[in-house]
Amino acid sequence: MTKVQGDILLEASDLVKSFVGGDGSELVVLDRLSLKILNHETVAIVGGSGAGKSTLLQILGGLDHPTSGKVLVDGQALGKGKNQNLEWLRNQQIGFVFQFHHLLKDFTALENVMMPSLIAGNSRSISEKRAGELLEQVKLEHRLHHKPAELSGGEQQRVAVARALCNEPKLLLADEPSGNLDSHSTEALHRLLFRLREVNGLAMIIVTHSKKLAAMTDRVLELRDGKLLEDGMESNGIE
Repeated sequence: MTKVQGDILLEASDLVKSFVGGDGSELVVLDRLSLKILNHETVAIVGGSGAGKSTLLQILGGLDHPTSGKVLVDGQALGKGKNQNLEWLRNQQIGFVFQFHHLLKDFTALENVMMPSLIAGNSRSISEKRAGELLEQVKLEHRLHHKPAELSGGEQQRVAVARALCNEPKLLLADEPSGNLDSHSTEALHRLLFRLREVNGLAMIIVTHSKKLAAMTDRVLELRDGKLLEDGMESNGIE
């Protein structure tokens, strides 16, 4: 763990997320939930299956919208609908890592990593240079021109992590990042995430069932009954 000081990077206020079932009943997943994340802070979110952890992470990253409430990232609101500010925040300020790597199968590791930079409007030469530097950081400089099918599961996920960092985001959101990996690759990925956090000055929010990964973070929060509770390691929501 690292002692964290600094300004608020992400602030979620009174988030509500509810769904209406086929019988007309309402299922409340998030119930007036609030959260603050500081610059460079790492937070683990734990909880039982179906508690809404992935839903919360998607809302914090602007991939989904709350029923009510608001999210600010670096002082900028994540709005609804076709919103250029939202697109900019997702592309420039927030990096995403999921349980499945979601790499483009017909592209090499280098091409996959440089994609966010190209989307941001950077030249191919600038994008390729940044992607190469990141693949070196994740120790895959010897795999630049390999496609996903030619990589191991751990290597695929390292490419996905490098891609998430391509535009130098301030915040990394990771949803069960090691959920599909064997124990050796899992431990290697966990060490990598926190080394990259130090090198790149990241804040991280990690949804996980891994007690070891959660213990590496500055804070552990449990999502239970639609609310976040401190000291999530003490609950049954983590193994």
